[in-house]
Amino acid sequence: MSTAQGLRVADVTVRVGGVTAVRGAALTVPPGTVAGLVGPDGAGRATLCDVIAGLRTPAEGTVHLGDADLTGSAARERARRGIARTSREPARWRSRTVRESVRAAARRHAALCDHGGRTSRDRWARRRRARGEAGDRADELLARVGIAEFANLPERDVPPGVARLTGLARALAAEPAVLLLDDPWADLPERRARALEVLLRDLAAEGVAVLVAERDLEPVLGVCDVLHVLDGGRVIAAGPPAEVRADPCVRAAYLAGPAPVTRCPPSAAAGPRWAVRTRTPW
Repeated sequence: MSTAQGLRVADVTVRVGGVTAVRGAALTVPPGTVAGLVGPDGAGRATLCDVIAGLRTPAEGTVHLGDADLTGSAARERARRGIARTSREPARWRSRTVRESVRAAARRHAALCDHGGRTSRDRWARRRRARGEAGDRADELLARVGIAEFANLPERDVPPGVARLTGLARALAAEPAVLLLDDPWADLPERRARALEVLLRDLAAEGVAVLVAERDLEPVLGVCDVLHVLDGGRVIAAGPPAEVRADPCVRAAYLAGPAPVTRCPPSAAAGPRWAVRTRTPW
């Protein structure tokens, strides 16, 4: 399947009971870009993410990945097609270490993905080899997200930020075409937040379409190529971060009462960002 056009969401409307949570929302995330989906709590951000991931069926609208219409497909099929998502509240395995959790995700991807090959025997051999290499893949991913030192700890016992980055490593194990991140900077101390910015830019440089869903506008300004701002279930602004931040509708709807922020030193790859003063080191 070609994914050259990336993720395209068009005219999505979601009704929950008697409430319209999302109204005609649209966004595009081409491969090789980092896009932001921001809006205050209740704006419809999480609901739209559920639609993209296949966890909720819209009343209207479509979701495409490349040339494939995924609107009616289940979450499992979307994952197989290349959409990976991290949760705002990361799942934790009680009986697995951090490494075992990521290794399981790598083995699952190896079992489900298409390995090519001229014959069924070739494909079986490649799948078996990939499953056998899942442990090495887990080690590689844990190092890449910056939590290799926590690999042998029970996942249930690690700090919240480590659990969040473990979820990111599990998502990357699926080798996604689209990476959907929900509130990715929550619980991260400053140095790890800056490292995550660099990682997101690196993933985009490798051709991944990255969509970052955040309640706060400021943290995404230095890392995103384009921002989409939700308010009342509608996309009220979309475009380059500087233009969106200056938009009168955005300022009226979203910047009226910002939390105290502090300027973070710029990273070489991602530029400056802003962070709420709530992080603690680990």
